[in-house]
Amino acid sequence: MRSRHLSFACALLFAAGALQAAAADQGWQSLFDGKTLDGWRASDAPGTFSVVKGELVAHGPRSHLFYEGPVAGHDFRNFEFMADVKTRPHANSGVYFHTQFQDTGWPSRGYEVQVNNSHSDPKRTGGLYAIQDNFVAPAPDDKWFRLYIRVEGKHVVTKVNGKTIADYVEPEHAERAPEFKDRLLSHGTFALQGHDPDSETHYRHLRVRPLP
Repeated sequence: MRSRHLSFACALLFAAGALQAAAADQGWQSLFDGKTLDGWRASDAPGTFSVVKGELVAHGPRSHLFYEGPVAGHDFRNFEFMADVKTRPHANSGVYFHTQFQDTGWPSRGYEVQVNNSHSDPKRTGGLYAIQDNFVAPAPDDKWFRLYIRVEGKHVVTKVNGKTIADYVEPEHAERAPEFKDRLLSHGTFALQGHDPDSETHYRHLRVRPLP
């Protein structure tokens, strides 16, 4: 009888755990199918981006890969974003949000969340590039880490493996250097950066959860 009660209790705990997991996944939508670059469009040098063993790889001349898929009509304002990322030594990459496609050059619109753990540029992973920079690498090269971005109104939070890296509220009249004059919160899509031929960065499990 005692064994039966224990089995029933274990079943209840398992069911509760499954419900919690389902709740945690509620609303998350995939941006990358793990097989193709469908829904994405590259600028400059499309060959910089490829899919290798289920991973989206940025490795080659400067190029940016913009999401143009069906989720939210690729136009996001408030959201949570997550991706698993792995940098090779001396890699430099980034995740842009509130941006839009452009044929060439560094994206002029939106924010960039830096992805860089050992490149010569001292601005490290998780910082908001040229807005609220981070100068301490929060993760090592050659090891997967979880990058998280949350945007609500004028508030941006980034985390690496659950640790908050940037916590920024954009002021009403944000002052920007001329080259970053359009680095403002608004709305738009995501883009991944291929920085230079010596940089190699891997992405997988790219997901977004739109917020009200």
